[in-house]
Amino acid sequence: MSQIIEALFLGLIEGLTEFLPVSSTGHLLLVGHFLGFESTGKTFEVLIQLGAILAILSVYFNKLWSIAKALPHDPMARHFVIGMLVAFLPAALIGAVLHGFIKEVLFDPWIVCVTLIVGGFVLLAIDRMPLEATKTDATQFPLSMYFKIGLIQCVAMVPGVSRSGATIVGAMLMGASKRAAAEFSFFLAMPTMAGAFTYDLLKNYKILSANDAAIIVAGFISAFVAALVVVKMLLDYVSRHGFTPFAYWRILVGAAGLAGLMVYG
Repeated sequence: MSQIIEALFLGLIEGLTEFLPVSSTGHLLLVGHFLGFESTGKTFEVLIQLGAILAILSVYFNKLWSIAKALPHDPMARHFVIGMLVAFLPAALIGAVLHGFIKEVLFDPWIVCVTLIVGGFVLLAIDRMPLEATKTDATQFPLSMYFKIGLIQCVAMVPGVSRSGATIVGAMLMGASKRAAAEFSFFLAMPTMAGAFTYDLLKNYKILSANDAAIIVAGFISAFVAALVVVKMLLDYVSRHGFTPFAYWRILVGAAGLAGLMVYG
């Protein structure tokens, strides 16, 4: 029962942080470390992301369905789908090649703390830049821009960087508005996280027990509910307030994590 409660709590953290530029994986690894939570094959942190994926899908289902229906006759719909594939491809290839290295070496709380702090200062710098927003429609970025965002997303394979933070910052530096950058980050999350979920499950399903499945399901449900709330609120908040609050949060959590690791190990 205690593991189920921990899974629900960690799922809540996943859902609340997945689409914020604060690194959900970084938060999960730090909190899990101090709770003494250990998942079989370190699969829990990846597999509960399915809840967050379904949260985005439920929010954007009508828009995505209309794009799917328009594919045969609408060049703009085809442009967006091709752009999504182009953006997804770098993470799919690099993630498959470096899967073992990422889990065995980079899933380290010290690395998480440092990247949280560094990423916080990056967000502060971005918020102070006089960036000109020339692209306001996330479905109509140039194909070259989709590919570059996809490359930037690969940096977030280092826990603590933040997938959403990397893609949002990258898109803004290339001329996207804050809202369009955040919305495309949501769209790109679906194939990226679904791919990570599928790959991790195929690699580890043989070592998972019924108890592992129960813990993962608890985390998945909690992540879905929390992510549903965040996705609906984040676009308007970011458009009005920018990223400074998230930057300070990252720095605070990273510093607290370093202090905790020095004291408790």
